[in-house]
Amino acid sequence: MKNIYPTLLSISCCLLVISCTPSTPTARIAERPMAFEKLSEDQKELVLRGEIAKGMDMSAVALAWGEPSNRVEGFNGKERVERWGYNDAQPVITNTFYSGYRYGSYGPYRYSRVGAGFGPEITYIPYRKSTVWFIGGRVSEWERLK
Repeated sequence: MKNIYPTLLSISCCLLVISCTPSTPTARIAERPMAFEKLSEDQKELVLRGEIAKGMDMSAVALAWGEPSNRVEGFNGKERVERWGYNDAQPVITNTFYSGYRYGSYGPYRYSRVGAGFGPEITYIPYRKSTVWFIGGRVSEWERLK
């Protein structure tokens, strides 16, 4: 029975490492090779570099940048518009000492805690990394943080 704990620990560590690996354009292409084959040669080169361009369809953007964090749809005049948002999180490190009841806020996020402790605390603050606008299923505009 004692020998099962190291095995479980190593399996857990492997699963953690696998789950943290980012999805790359190459990995997404391997998952959907037929969608990649339908692209023009120029678009194939862009997708391999993880870039997008005006006029690309939604499947090409999904290959280049991955699935979006959120999707918003609507109408602009008489045309159907869809916006894909890609989110990320930035770590914020604070050094704190507290005891008793603690509360606070950072932007729209609120937290509370009872107890005592000290040391560095890492909080991840979400932000929008990039946005793509589609009109008629094709990229009309896009932006991303540098």
